[in-house]
Amino acid sequence: MYPPLTSDQLVHLPTVISAPRFATYLREKNNDKRAALDLYHWNLQISAALLVPLHIVEVSTRNAIVEAIEAIHGGTWPWTQGFIRSLTDPGSPAYSPKRDLSLCAQRHPTAGKVVAELKFVFWEKMLTSRFQNRLWDQQFFAVFPDCPRIMQSSQGRARLREDIERVRKLRNRIAHHEPIFSRHIRDDLEGIMRCIRWRNQAAASWVEEIETVTAFLRIRP
Repeated sequence: MYPPLTSDQLVHLPTVISAPRFATYLREKNNDKRAALDLYHWNLQISAALLVPLHIVEVSTRNAIVEAIEAIHGGTWPWTQGFIRSLTDPGSPAYSPKRDLSLCAQRHPTAGKVVAELKFVFWEKMLTSRFQNRLWDQQFFAVFPDCPRIMQSSQGRARLREDIERVRKLRNRIAHHEPIFSRHIRDDLEGIMRCIRWRNQAAASWVEEIETVTAFLRIRP
């Protein structure tokens, strides 16, 4: 699975990676440099593999939330005062959904452009209990139609928010090239798939067919 490392690679790769970063892998592999580099290689591969389901979960979830917002506030919701007033605005350095939306709405002329520019955490914040009465009592099952109906909309919304928070943190670790080998990646993947499945079962089936995360989990060094 992993190509044999040359003596030069064994010497230079840890330096290129950086000693502090590589130390995490060395500790995991009891200071075996070759085994640590194999684990680093695997971490690269599974991080890349996760980008496929992460792409679909982010796009599908934000599109579902946009549909719910539009159903209540119309297609110009980024500039609608009723919606804007519903957003929280904590002071810096805390993330402010209201500030994020305001900046995006000032820069972009269409709702579609605004949606593309909003941070992923904006959509996570839309799944908090603050919006249960404002949005999800009416719209949850409309935009997540494949959520099990044994759940109430508030239960489904809360579970989805937990999954999306976990997705966001995983996505950020990958984006910052951090190790993810110590995470419960099977649980991460199941949370991702649950979000996609609740949005659309056919989409979830397609992702299950094309994802390679499961295959890499079987060959973790």
